[in-house]
Amino acid sequence: MKKIFFILFMMLISSSSLAAGGLEALTVTTGENGAQSYSLTLQVLILMTVLTLLPAIFLMMTSFTRIIIVLAILRQALGTAQTPSSQILIGIALFLTFFIMAPVFDEIYETAATPYLNEEMEMMEALQLGSLPIRKFMMAQTRESDLKMFSGIAGKKEFSEPSEVPLSILVPSFLTSELKTAFQIGFLIFIPFLIIDLVVASVLMSMGMMMLSPMIISLPFKIMLFVLVDGWVLIVGTLASSFYT
Repeated sequence: MKKIFFILFMMLISSSSLAAGGLEALTVTTGENGAQSYSLTLQVLILMTVLTLLPAIFLMMTSFTRIIIVLAILRQALGTAQTPSSQILIGIALFLTFFIMAPVFDEIYETAATPYLNEEMEMMEALQLGSLPIRKFMMAQTRESDLKMFSGIAGKKEFSEPSEVPLSILVPSFLTSELKTAFQIGFLIFIPFLIIDLVVASVLMSMGMMMLSPMIISLPFKIMLFVLVDGWVLIVGTLASSFYT
């Protein structure tokens, strides 16, 4: 898993460096009789394998999960159906993830990727150094109760230091913690919009307009409230700052 993780972030951060390093994708060998044979290097095969796991790794080991869940709950609370569209929400979550994870990516690039590409350290040493920043990031967002639960399921004892926690336990613990945090934020976002729906429904019922859908009347008020308080800046700023506390 460490190898997969390091190669993933090398592709995300330093794809240009890989190209500049002259990674030989295809080897052409000419025989004595003039015939040519072709062979792929092992590094290219590893990179192609990692490409198939790239979406899952990106979802599990970054801030993307929390962001996309909160944005989806926000859209549901506003009641705007497919506005913004799913493609726009994913785009916002993706670039906000790059912004939040930029310090982690930079640290991995400086401490592990660059020395390895310059042939200043061995592969295993680079893998160990490259896993430290992402491990530190995930540990800072993971609840201790989630770590204990997965450690107990795996039959592992309690760990005295964060560096002793294997990625096989840290990743699912981080993911469940992110889900819980995302729904907590979503709950707080949902409350003011729910109050508007309740007020509008009560007014319509008191006026005897029970056949009129409260959603049609409350939607403009919810949009107006969200715009007046500069909702997008508040939501995006809160999400970004929640990873630095």
